[in-house]
Amino acid sequence: MTTPSQRLAGKRAVITGGSSGLGLASAKALAAEGARVLLTATTQARADAAAAEIGHGAIALGADVRSAADLAALASRAKEVFGGLDIVVANAGTGTFGPIDTVTEEEFDRQVGINFKGVFFTVKALKPLLGRGASVILTASTVHAKGLPGAALYSASKAAVRSLARSFAAEFAPDGIRVNSISPGYVRTAFQDKMGMPADALAGFEGAVEQMTPLRRGGRPEEIADAVVFLASDAASYVTAVDLPVDGGFGSV
Repeated sequence: MTTPSQRLAGKRAVITGGSSGLGLASAKALAAEGARVLLTATTQARADAAAAEIGHGAIALGADVRSAADLAALASRAKEVFGGLDIVVANAGTGTFGPIDTVTEEEFDRQVGINFKGVFFTVKALKPLLGRGASVILTASTVHAKGLPGAALYSASKAAVRSLARSFAAEFAPDGIRVNSISPGYVRTAFQDKMGMPADALAGFEGAVEQMTPLRRGGRPEEIADAVVFLASDAASYVTAVDLPVDGGFGSV
């Protein structure tokens, strides 16, 4: 990650799913660049631990993005401590993988509830706090445009996120609010441990993806975080409605 240069000094940011993986890396980067950060996690304890790790006065809130009441509480807390918002990173997400025969209705509802519904209603809850020049960043995935066996549910939920970025960008443009999505490629984090794959299958999957990636490696969380900082910053002031792949070329070649 580049040396912090306070590109976000004075900006106020909310990031959901900020306690681990790409969310934690992004929260750290936003704070290091000068933003005041309010992060969420599924429990207050996890959120508190992440805020302590981030430092820079990060504020923690336990919230489930599937809950309208929790999102209302998030908006209320952001208004209380910040007054308004300049950056929203709707990052909370989940995913398990397997053939369609193994997908239950419960799992379908869980993934769609977090990855799609959660993103939609996070943005809805926080939009009243956004002013002209604000940036909204949605975490999609490079697989939103790929057909991969065993990934139908996850990929479709992330394709929905990519679609939301386009529609929100068009709707929010008259208010001077930019909306973009970011599509990470394969990045090894604790997320993979929750995918439901045996260790040998996961290792094989990782190797196959690396071979399909032009740069022949997985990404680092900090590389995703750098892209989030760019989209959040004034350097991206004329960038909206785009999907920024940070995937080593996986989705394009």
